[in-house]
Amino acid sequence: MRARIAQVLVANTTAQFTVTALARMLGHSGGAVGNACETLVNRGEAERVGSQPRMYRATSATAAAARRATRTAPNSHGAPTPNAQAAPPTPVTPPPGGRPEPVIRPNGQPYHPRALAELPDVEALRKLRAGQVPVLLYGPPGTGKTSLIEAAFPDLITVAGDGDTTVGDLIGEYTQTASGGYEFIYGPLVTAMQEGRALLLDDATLISPKVLAALYPAMDGRRQIQVKAHKGETITAADGFYVIAGHNPGVHGAVLTEALASRFSVQIQVGSDYDLAASLKINRTAVRIARHLAASQQAGETGWAPQLRELIAFQKIADVLGTEAAFANLVGIAPLEDRDTVAEVVTKATGRPITALALGRQL
Repeated sequence: MRARIAQVLVANTTAQFTVTALARMLGHSGGAVGNACETLVNRGEAERVGSQPRMYRATSATAAAARRATRTAPNSHGAPTPNAQAAPPTPVTPPPGGRPEPVIRPNGQPYHPRALAELPDVEALRKLRAGQVPVLLYGPPGTGKTSLIEAAFPDLITVAGDGDTTVGDLIGEYTQTASGGYEFIYGPLVTAMQEGRALLLDDATLISPKVLAALYPAMDGRRQIQVKAHKGETITAADGFYVIAGHNPGVHGAVLTEALASRFSVQIQVGSDYDLAASLKINRTAVRIARHLAASQQAGETGWAPQLRELIAFQKIADVLGTEAAFANLVGIAPLEDRDTVAEVVTKATGRPITALALGRQL
């Protein structure tokens, strides 16, 4: 939607548009359009020139934002179809006997699909979304849960959950304007519902159950929520709205309640793909160490093992500071209670004593 708003602004560089006018032109709700306009302003890709009512016009960066727009199918009146996806997902079905191509995430990095129910995982998640089957991905931090979700859903909105997340962070709240007044700004949940987008609750199990309860009516058959703070307004989810969540078991404060678990019909365990780490040209000894520690972790002999994120970081450090420094850092990032075990495994694998990375004597 932001790109389509930018197209309107850049086509009329001297004009100023209200949220109402833009909503009428684009066929979207005023709340969704207002939220998108504010995002453009925050990025410097549009300028707000009024507050009562809010009005917007193009800046020198608006043209670049407009070029991100993709062609959408016209409706019977020749206008773009409301709630159309901003960009079509990258196909992931592999050729016969071959491997699926990497899927490019919004940050430009490739995601390499893994197997899930005899399908590439990205394709499986898209099918679950089409069937409106909510999914919870769980596993240690750094295993690629967020990367998979970003690859599967280009229209994703992410909420980074923690113990301080409030209902207002999800639904919206009043914000002071430049003129000193107050304006209600919709939160990510309402935006995803209005625009028919995917919503990721990252670290969902860190969010208070009382806060999560505000989300549940949007996930059941009603597909509605009531915004009590904004005149009791009722928001109904548009087609395409979908909720997916991530959970890191064992992280302090993460509690998967029965109420939360029951909302996610499919729960998928995500572990690190060490074969992928090897194929990414990460140091073979580092990958071997990670495999060994992962096996020890499963056997209950240690509490920590490097995941794919740590292995990617290892290689970057090795390329900059050298392999020995990277191994020392691998020991240093291990939790204190597991550090001696990790140091022992690394020392045995490398054939030389390795301790946590630390400053040495004065030069």
